[in-house]
Amino acid sequence: MLLKRIFVLLSLISFSTPCLAQKFSADDILGFWLSESKTGVIEVYKEGEEFAGKLVWLKEIHEGKVKIKLDIENPDEKLQKRSLMNLKNLHGFKFDGDIWSGGKIYDPKKGKTYSAKMTMKSIDKLDLRGYVGISLFGRTSSWTRQKSAIPDSYAKK
Repeated sequence: MLLKRIFVLLSLISFSTPCLAQKFSADDILGFWLSESKTGVIEVYKEGEEFAGKLVWLKEIHEGKVKIKLDIENPDEKLQKRSLMNLKNLHGFKFDGDIWSGGKIYDPKKGKTYSAKMTMKSIDKLDLRGYVGISLFGRTSSWTRQKSAIPDSYAKK
């Protein structure tokens, strides 16, 4: 009898768990996201049917440490003099049920571009996984939604 109750309880839990998962629509990802390092805000926007993103706020510029931040790590010498502000660093993402995949992310700190996918953990939390080859060989960064291009912690209240 006890074994039967445990089986029923485990069955209910396993069947109800998918119902608890939050579902998102494709456009839920749109908006401003503070990077895990809290040094940049990326605006995610739509380009046709795909999703892209650009750097719209940099902590070092906001705090007056530098006037301009250049793409100095880029392996293409011609691009090393471009500003990181408004630099498109996400492109080619397509929504597929619960994940935005098939995209690329450019990491200006390393000057490298990686395959990437994005998954929303909640309406205000986004996990971005950059990888080489298969996603098993990569790194996940968690971003936090912001109300505007200026992080909430810097916005005047």
